Amino acid sequence: KTIRYAKQAGIYVILDAKRGDIGSTASAYAEGHLGEGGAGADCITVNPYLGSDGIVPFIDAAKKYDKALFSLVKTSNPSSSEFQDRLIDGKPLYRIVGEATEKWGEDNIGEYGYSRVGAVIGATHPEQLAELRAAMPHTFFLVPGYGAQGGKGADLKGFFDENGVGCIVNSSRGI
Repeated sequence: KTIRYAKQAGIYVILDAKRGDIGSTASAYAEGHLGEGGAGADCITVNPYLGSDGIVPFIDAAKKYDKALFSLVKTSNPSSSEFQDRLIDGKPLYRIVGEATEKWGEDNIGEYGYSRVGAVIGATHPEQLAELRAAMPHTFFLVPGYGAQGGKGADLKGFFDENGVGCIVNSSRGI
């Protein structure tokens, strides 16, 4: 009901579902959340840690229905570093996932230079911002963790591109 109400009011709806599953199940979730007759969201957050076969169905549905998605890259929660900061061949896992997210979006870049495949990157990790923005120039960022989780306005500059665009700052607990 909330999504229908928001859509009737002309509000863009991002469903923070953090979905991710094996290919066939991911296809069903993608249709259910983004497809006609589904939940009606314009965008969904997805968990890429099952690999590309769990993400590609969401990308395909986003293309088919002119929707978008945000892949979890470097999340705002305090324990994200337990796994996301682990080094693989000298590179942190979040960076590897970020590069994959940028690659998944290569065929989905719109007129403003951004892909329909975005990335969730927490405001609580400003030290990784310049690195991730440079590695992901066509990736729109969804930035949770501002406000109650500790992300500060002064830390947000690096999330935006040189034109001052490229990110949505989320402050759910501040509403």
